[in-house]
Amino acid sequence: MKIRNDVIKVYKDVHIWVGILSGLMLFIAFYAGAITMFEKPLERWATPPSSLAAPPPLARAEVLLQAVLAEHPQAAKNYLIVVEPTVDAPARVIWREPGKSRRQFTEFGASFADDGSLQVEKLRKAPVAQLVDTLHQLVGLPFPDALARPIMGAVALLYAVALVSGLIIFLPTLAKDLLAMRIGHNIKRLWMDVHNALGVVSLPFHVVMALTCVVFAFHDEFYDVQGAVVYEQGVPWQRETPPGPPTPDARPLPAVELLRLAHAQQPGFDVFNFSFKQAGGQLEASITGLDTRYGTRARTYASTHLNPYTGEIDPHDLPGQMDPWDTAVNTFFMLHFGSFGGNPVRWLYLLLGLAGALLFYTGNLLWIESRRRKQRADGVPEQTRSARVLGSLTVGVSLGCVVGISATLAATKWLPQRVDNLAAWHEGIYYALFVAAVAWAFVRGAPRAAVELLRLAALLTLLIPLSSLAGVWGIGGAWHHPGIGCVIDLTALAAVPVFLVIAGYTARRMRVGHADSVWAQPASSQPLPPSGRGPASALQE
Repeated sequence: MKIRNDVIKVYKDVHIWVGILSGLMLFIAFYAGAITMFEKPLERWATPPSSLAAPPPLARAEVLLQAVLAEHPQAAKNYLIVVEPTVDAPARVIWREPGKSRRQFTEFGASFADDGSLQVEKLRKAPVAQLVDTLHQLVGLPFPDALARPIMGAVALLYAVALVSGLIIFLPTLAKDLLAMRIGHNIKRLWMDVHNALGVVSLPFHVVMALTCVVFAFHDEFYDVQGAVVYEQGVPWQRETPPGPPTPDARPLPAVELLRLAHAQQPGFDVFNFSFKQAGGQLEASITGLDTRYGTRARTYASTHLNPYTGEIDPHDLPGQMDPWDTAVNTFFMLHFGSFGGNPVRWLYLLLGLAGALLFYTGNLLWIESRRRKQRADGVPEQTRSARVLGSLTVGVSLGCVVGISATLAATKWLPQRVDNLAAWHEGIYYALFVAAVAWAFVRGAPRAAVELLRLAALLTLLIPLSSLAGVWGIGGAWHHPGIGCVIDLTALAAVPVFLVIAGYTARRMRVGHADSVWAQPASSQPLPPSGRGPASALQE
């Protein structure tokens, strides 16, 4: 395909500057997003064991609920009856009490002790998985959602522009360069091949991510338009008054009966829990579960309204039974979260997410190398300050994200025994390591900082499975859930040699690469070039 050189140059400039502006935040979004593909296993791996007695049978859920309401009447405002208790939801009855702000709440669980007395525990679901997800959603910005989300939307729009411009640049040489890996002395050419191959092969994935991110960032505005254009008279199910009790003394159906009716109405829908809350003086209910035949709007569940007195399920929010408009909206969520196809799709999305992070990391560094080649032709004697700043910023932000996430995950098994505000500690650990890594990159320079931060990332990532091993041995209050979280420990263990190998190649490149590469060590400590070759010949690599 033939495209004029002046057109290619315009799109190349657009691609470069848009990539530079958005690449660092997109690295954080993709790296954290890859980890969130296994958010639920991570959450269970990170949640400390409960001291509650084993949950009573579902048939006794109402007896337990009445005991809870007798001692904690505030629980009637918002409570769950759990059908399938798990590590992160270990009680048959769970309720929430509001915290200091609208979004803060405390969860409590209840069971019967061996002597039949009511046993209540403040649940400590691990917040670290939510932190990683928040980093993904808000591209690592430590701002309130209302401020960070529009910025994320703008980054997603730039991301879409970078995809289009990059594809146009690559089209003229598509047949020749697609999947070409020219391994040799020209390391920049090899990295360019890797960058192009990652971009083209995963292009459909990146298009989906860009479009869905825009939808998520501006979903309120989209919903306002949808309400004005599609549902001019209001959303049908919101116009309906929630059904009250059929008689003044009517009571909600027992959980066992609700479960039986749910299975009869929705075969194949695996019910996780029933949720109840008081709203406007009436009891409202919902049902949460998963039908693996369909992709879901959330990563691991689907939820819809339920009449607590008749057991009738409102299917309008369930995949496979939505109207066309809601099906289209659900598709955006499903494609973004990879909530279809089970674990094979999750692993595929994890690999694509990590490949995307590598795409943004290499993009900035390739620009520095390309710019340096032009500067040498113009007689500029050394790397400019702007190139060194961008190199340090790229290394610091990217590897700071990796180091920060590994550090806060490694602390997961130790914090609950020592601190109360787990969310604040996890957030503090991440941002402290992130800021320190960025500062370190500027102090040490991009090449040395890259080697040191990669080795630190390997060490901190190794501490993740070691913390589980400490839990097996009962060291220092750590814990381990048998059979849960092995995927987390094994994945972290597999990442350690990857970080070390990259650090080794970066260190070698720093020692023997050409003198004014972004990876070259500072001139004051740079060795002489190999015999028979002067600086001029080294620069041609």
